[in-house]
Amino acid sequence: MRSLLFLMFSTLSCAATAQDISVLGEVHDNPAHHAAQAERVQNIAPRALVFEMLTPEQANSITPELRGDADALAKALDWENSGWPDFAMYYPIFAAAPDARIYGAGVGRDEARAAMDGGFDGPMDGNAARFGLDEPLPQHQQDAREALQMEAHCNAIPEEMLPGMVRIQRLRDAMLARMALEAHEETGGPVVVITGNGHARRDWGMPALLALAAPELEVHVVGQTENEMPLVGGFDEVLSAPPAQRDDPCEAFR
Repeated sequence: MRSLLFLMFSTLSCAATAQDISVLGEVHDNPAHHAAQAERVQNIAPRALVFEMLTPEQANSITPELRGDADALAKALDWENSGWPDFAMYYPIFAAAPDARIYGAGVGRDEARAAMDGGFDGPMDGNAARFGLDEPLPQHQQDAREALQMEAHCNAIPEEMLPGMVRIQRLRDAMLARMALEAHEETGGPVVVITGNGHARRDWGMPALLALAAPELEVHVVGQTENEMPLVGGFDEVLSAPPAQRDDPCEAFR
């Protein structure tokens, strides 16, 4: 079955090159997911790469010289202290499109704190309404998102924190959509977005906000799962890989 999925990946990778924006999801610590992203990026040859893992300031600091040196780039980005998995998994994505312009869609701590308190306009530079942040979520979606946040934090956080954490996730979705559109407007596309599966989902993630803000653009969304587990969210394409070796993330809460 795995060979069939990778055959499907190879066959469809060429078809995805025609899209204005390709969103490539991931489980952050799975090396196979990053390898698949790098291969897809090489096939698409995008004019722009948008990373959830970089702030706009970090992206703007990347020079052509840094792009050619993985260690120097990681050091310049202070990746070791970023909280993201090993840079060795991400660098091949940069290397797969050496001429692509790099954009960062990461949300800083101050911006996240503002979102938790209900403020979106500052972080979104006045674009909150364009991406639907001026409206509350439908109650069923709010409830589902809060449940996912509780599960992601091992059922160990106070319930009163959940609405604020959902607001932060909405801001992250909106920043990804905003920077993807900015990248497309400035480069003409194609644009590839590198992000987690949660932000990549079509039903309420950044593709839904892209459809709201720029419905004329063609967007192709790839999700990546492990051991063929179902992936909820309405992806155009789902790839599977063996699970990464990882410790129990809930151990710290016990």
